[in-house]
Order: sequence, then structure tokens, then C-alpha cells
Amino acid sequence: MVYRAKQYDREKYEKALQRWDSLAKPLHGMGVFEDIVSRIEGMPGKRDLQKRCVLVFCADNGVVEEGVAQTGSHVTALVAENMTKGDATVCKMAKSAHADVIPVDIGMLKCVPSVRDCHIMRGTKNFYREAAMTRGQCEQAIDVGRELVREYAECGYDLFAAGEMGIGNTTTASAVASVILGLEPEILTGKGAGLSDRGLMNKIRVIRESIARLRPDPSDVTDVLSKVGGLDIAGMCGAFIGGAEIGVPVLIDGVISSVAALCAVRLCPESRHYMVASHMSGEPAAQYILSELGLSAPIQAKMALGEGTGAVALMPLLDMAYAVFHEMLSFSQTEIEEYKPL
Repeated sequence: MVYRAKQYDREKYEKALQRWDSLAKPLHGMGVFEDIVSRIEGMPGKRDLQKRCVLVFCADNGVVEEGVAQTGSHVTALVAENMTKGDATVCKMAKSAHADVIPVDIGMLKCVPSVRDCHIMRGTKNFYREAAMTRGQCEQAIDVGRELVREYAECGYDLFAAGEMGIGNTTTASAVASVILGLEPEILTGKGAGLSDRGLMNKIRVIRESIARLRPDPSDVTDVLSKVGGLDIAGMCGAFIGGAEIGVPVLIDGVISSVAALCAVRLCPESRHYMVASHMSGEPAAQYILSELGLSAPIQAKMALGEGTGAVALMPLLDMAYAVFHEMLSFSQTEIEEYKPL
């Protein structure tokens, strides 16, 4: 499958940077927000960013059977249901950020009637024993993400966040990152939602032995995702590609979301132009992935919650950055001497 991003407007990006430099403040005084706003200005599908949503891809992972998570897979459906009631963490944050939370069942073991049902299968296979899914199922999950972004964009949304919910998905994310980046699982794997030291060592062993057994091809992202990935990662990968196809920004959340973003860039290199990093996850893989993507995360808060919470936390900060960008006086409108690069 060949994915094509909308043509990015480099000229608008450069004009936005010039606008920042003209404002009556120290040069680059808004730090990484100047680049983020300028990058968004170059996105042809961008409107006013006031209708925003978090697509939360919910899926279960068979590898949980190997003791790689502190809790059982039943928690995935419980949290997904809480999202429909407005009781999940992301919902409380999203209300403050004026964003809608849209939980999507892309592969939970248990169907939750109030959650949008786009499931490909009822949980992936245990990749310690066999491939997580077929190549066809992986491609279907990517297409679900792409189509959801397109559908909600047609409803007026023009700012998206890619979130997830799925017990065991720091294991799948670390496995995918290890293969694609060519780094050892020991370097990239963290404790997720509170594993012990012994649990972490088991998690690393499961990832290492699974990669050795299944031999996913680092040059073939779909092969990697289908063998050691998860349906939530594949769905978010599709959401990032979908955003690029219609030219709207998609916010990266934490490490799992960033792995999906990396997969999207490998499948559609131009999709990077439409991604915005939100925060630096506490998981070890996060810094390596964002570095590979060439993106800087403005929030350094050691968040490790998932659900899209880090991406939602960025939204009010984006509002403030845009208030400066649109409303602040320029040097020509004041008596302040213009700063010059030295």
C-alpha cells in the first residue's frame, strides 16, 4: 500500500517563523512553541484548531499471558467504558482543554457497547508463541485509523491526538521500537505501569526471545507490527497517516503513540510534517524515538499514563502560544528596539 501525504506548505512555515521574529519579544523567546506553531501554519488542512478530539485506540495484547504487565487484560475494557462516562483521566483533562474523547475498540477482548466498535480481532495473539496478527489484519487496523481521521475531519475536527488504552502495550511498543531502531530491548524497555525489577527482566526476555523467534523485517514496518506489535499501535499509525493525507495536525502522546508515529513515517515519510510531539514519556524508548523523528517535546513532566493525556496537556499550551502569535504587538508597533541575531 502506498500512502500519500498532502503537499506541505513550506512557504507558510517560513512566513510564520518570520512573524515570530517580528514580535516585540526576545528572539526565539517562546522556544519550541515557535517551531510548533510555524509547522502547524504550514499544514494545508489546518483551520482554527478549536474543534479537537482524542482518538483513543483500545486493544488487548496476547503477550500479557507472559506476565509482562502488572494487571490483567480485563482492565482495558473497564477503562474504555469509563471513557464513555467521562470518568477516565483523559476525559477530565480533555474537558479543561475543550477536546472530545472518542474511545475506539480496535481489538479489545471484551466488547463494550458504548465504545465505538471498529475491532479487527478480539485481542492479538501472544507473540511469544506466534505472530500477534496477520499482515492483512495489521493493514486493516492501519486503515481504520486513516478513515477515522478523515471521517472526523469531515465533521469539522482539525486538531487530533492519538491516544491508546491496552494492557501490555508498552511491551509491544518496546518490541516494535527495538526492531525498527535496531537497538537492544534492554535499552528501550521500561517498567510500564509499575513492574518490579524482576518483572522488567522478564519483559525484556520475552521481547528479546520473541524477536529472535519471529524475525520481523526492520525494513518492512507492516511485518514488524503484525509480528510483535498491537492493534492500537497499528490504528494510531493509520491516524498519523490519515492526518497527513488531509493535511491536519495529529499530536503524539507518549511512547506508544510515538512508536506508532515512527511506523507512520517509515510507511509515509511526509507524514512527519503533520506530527506534533507533546511530552517526553518516562519510558526509555521515548527519547530515542523522538530523536529519530527529529521532534522536540515541550512538556517534560515524567508523565506515564497513556490514554492521550500528554497530548491533551499540550492543547492549552498551544492555545497560549497562538494567542502570542496572533495578538502580540510587533516591534514596528512599539518603541522597543528590534532584537537582532548575534
